[in-house]
Amino acid sequence: MLGDQPLRRDIHLLGDLLGEVIREQAGVEGFELEEEVRRLSRTRRAGDATAEGKLRTLLEGLGPSELRVIARAFTIFFDLANLAEDRHRVRVLRAREQAAHPGPRPESLVEAFQRIRAAGVSPEAVRRLLQAFAIEPVFTAHPTEAKRRTVRGILGRIRAILAELDAPDRLPREREELLRRLRAELTTLWQTDLTRVRRPSVMDEVENGLSFFVRTLWSLTPRLYREFQAALQASYPEIPDPPPLFLRFGSWIGGDRDGNPRVTAEVTAQTLRRHRQVALSLHLQQARELFVALGVSTRQAPVSPALAQALADAEARWPAIRERLSALSPYEVYRRWISVIAWRLEQTLAWDPMSEPPPEGAYRSARELVEDLDRMWESLMAHRGARIAEGLLWDWRIQAQVFGFHIARLDVRQEARRHAEAIAELLAAAGIGVDFTRLPEEEQLALLTETLPRAGSIAAQANASPETAEVLAVFRLLRRAAAAYGPESLGPYIISMARGAADVLAVLWLMSAANDLSEPPAFLRVAPLFESIGTLREAPRILARILAWPLYRAHLKRQGDHQIVMVGYSDSTKDGGYLAAAWALYRAQAEIVRVARAYGVTLTFFHGRGGALGRGGGPAARSILGLPPDAVAGRLRMTEQGEVLAERYDDPHIAHRHLEQVIGATLLVSALPSPEPQEAWMEAMEQMSEAAYRAYRELLEAPGFLTYFEHATPIDGIEQLPIASRPPRRRPERRLEELRAIPWVFSWTQNRHLLPGWFGLGSGVEAFVRQAGPAGWQRLEEMHQRWPFFRAVLADAALALAKTDLGIARAYAELVPDPAAREAIWSRIEGEYYRTRRAILRITGLPDLLEDIPWLKRSIQVRNPYVDPLNFIQILLLRRWREQPEAEELREALWLTIQGVAAGLRTTG
Repeated sequence: MLGDQPLRRDIHLLGDLLGEVIREQAGVEGFELEEEVRRLSRTRRAGDATAEGKLRTLLEGLGPSELRVIARAFTIFFDLANLAEDRHRVRVLRAREQAAHPGPRPESLVEAFQRIRAAGVSPEAVRRLLQAFAIEPVFTAHPTEAKRRTVRGILGRIRAILAELDAPDRLPREREELLRRLRAELTTLWQTDLTRVRRPSVMDEVENGLSFFVRTLWSLTPRLYREFQAALQASYPEIPDPPPLFLRFGSWIGGDRDGNPRVTAEVTAQTLRRHRQVALSLHLQQARELFVALGVSTRQAPVSPALAQALADAEARWPAIRERLSALSPYEVYRRWISVIAWRLEQTLAWDPMSEPPPEGAYRSARELVEDLDRMWESLMAHRGARIAEGLLWDWRIQAQVFGFHIARLDVRQEARRHAEAIAELLAAAGIGVDFTRLPEEEQLALLTETLPRAGSIAAQANASPETAEVLAVFRLLRRAAAAYGPESLGPYIISMARGAADVLAVLWLMSAANDLSEPPAFLRVAPLFESIGTLREAPRILARILAWPLYRAHLKRQGDHQIVMVGYSDSTKDGGYLAAAWALYRAQAEIVRVARAYGVTLTFFHGRGGALGRGGGPAARSILGLPPDAVAGRLRMTEQGEVLAERYDDPHIAHRHLEQVIGATLLVSALPSPEPQEAWMEAMEQMSEAAYRAYRELLEAPGFLTYFEHATPIDGIEQLPIASRPPRRRPERRLEELRAIPWVFSWTQNRHLLPGWFGLGSGVEAFVRQAGPAGWQRLEEMHQRWPFFRAVLADAALALAKTDLGIARAYAELVPDPAAREAIWSRIEGEYYRTRRAILRITGLPDLLEDIPWLKRSIQVRNPYVDPLNFIQILLLRRWREQPEAEELREALWLTIQGVAAGLRTTG
């Protein structure tokens, strides 16, 4: 099996070349300073008790420019090391596949179908599963990607060079040329600003998100479909037909207005137009490439009469294409037909359906393009051209069906309070003398139902405030977009911080009010987002109430009785701590499934996961396999956020592996759902969850906690970090409740506490064992061995603990000016860390954290000596910057350390 020698070779090469660049760009003194910092940090980790004092004394004596050189050197080194690790991951995957041949590689689609067949699942059951099968990763612009797009571009070129260096037949002169290019890219990277000087606009974020589709997903998706079909037919030859479309993509970028005033109706309109432009441009590129490749002549193979007739009809209908076709051979019918398609795509690209009538020949929908491609497909298949069709046309047909003319479905999200405030304003302006926001829920539901048929006239009477006018403008835009671009261009309307059934009905009311409709249009799918411990506990009751309400149920019936429910991992963890949130999410999903089944409603859960371990992060496949029985049933929606986007989708090989694992895990958990957990396990989780929740809330509500958080973390620097258009707080109040979960987790990650990923678990376990007695540990061991959910909970917590470093964390704690508050909070954190560590090791039977994943344990150990200096520099800069908050040089150096620590830990928020 492939060892880690190639990885060490790459890191050594990149480190040596970076050293050359540092000598050139920062001078020998800068290089030697960085090397001395690195030496002291390594000896500190090796156990030298004096090294930390020497290191911190050295750093204290440096000015901002010298600290920036060191921070830049370590940050760039981590970016390069991450590339090398990703490259080695690709090597390992290929080596495993080669070793497994002719058998399937682990966690592949072939293996998933083989396991399903071996378990005795019938072809008819698989057919039913495939009819419902639907996976939709949804890209978001949540502010956790600290890298600039420019930097990502440089790193992408370096990644490509590393891949080229791997070629076994590389000539010496070719290697030298690659090294020359590598030095040039590294020099460019050193001379490039690693941090932004301004916040990106929303449209900057839209372009950033679309780059993943253009570079990776457009070409990767057809390959996944091809592999899926081959894997299915290998295990189930009784199902010869291709599976229905199951993989699509969504986006929040440009539609997520929850607390982000920069996402306006006009910005959402621009986003939809940009999605359309990118999709059409990619289709046009496919047409031009296929035109070159497909030179089949009717003198060698005939074409179908249907295709010949369609071509003749096109020439007769659109005289504008005759000149273009006159230059082509009359025998090359496929090229002539592709020319017609290309011309129609050009006409479509030049047209904005939101504001203009269609020009001659423009496609009204992607369905028309698919029909034109199918004419070619059927002709080739009927005239000995199956290999040509499958080799040259397959990809484009899949792309046309998956990406359409919209590339990704755009979700819209807004906070429930904003809807309620808008309705209250409109009702008051119409003389309906109640404060809608203060009514009990039953009265809100009754009032919304009674006034919905005249909501349009109510809104027309009002002189709406700018905030309410903007809410109405969004709903008007959605109706226009559905008519112009097709409902398939839009995802669900998501209600964040949903607390009751009235929050769902409010969306229908506002859509009717904005567009003067007697009932909301059928395309409007409403997805409540439950994201606090309280609302997750209440979610089954809330869903039952809304499904029982006649007005909403009639609306849902027009959508095939299909309901999307979103569950939030980030805010629930911020609200109640790691274990309580994990259990609240699991229990809510299990009970919501029963509610939906009772009402005859099909359900899709939308998982609002973040990248960090305190926000539902961790391996996606493991998380899917740990979901409750029947909570997936072939349908899965999940967010892909922040740094996860670049980590999972920048490299096509890693993107393929990630999506393959997600698809395979969804198949397995749907076809072979785990059995219902034992009642005793559920009771144990309930007891542990309650105790963990109490421990976590006691920490947050302890005197001095807010002081500790604001001083012992770099939250003030993170709030000013220009990494996203969205503000770090939902509302400007300086309350912990208004702070978003992302900067919360980001801050605790930077200072090496990582407590959102584990705090409370130890207290929960100890409380349960005290009550259960000696048999308690046996029960927990049994749960770990037999319950995928509990195993995933412990595995993610173990990883968070392994990345936690109490020595570095204690150094951050010294920034807290109040000694009493510092020691009181620190003692709680330190005590809970050791309780949680002991509990995990006792339950898993492992001698140390991550002992069962040695490569990951070693990766963390190898990285620590290089992350530590960045932490010490950050602590120093925080102290100086807080004394001189106007010092821009200090602030920018601080931002650089934040980015460096994120790269070193491979996680942000």
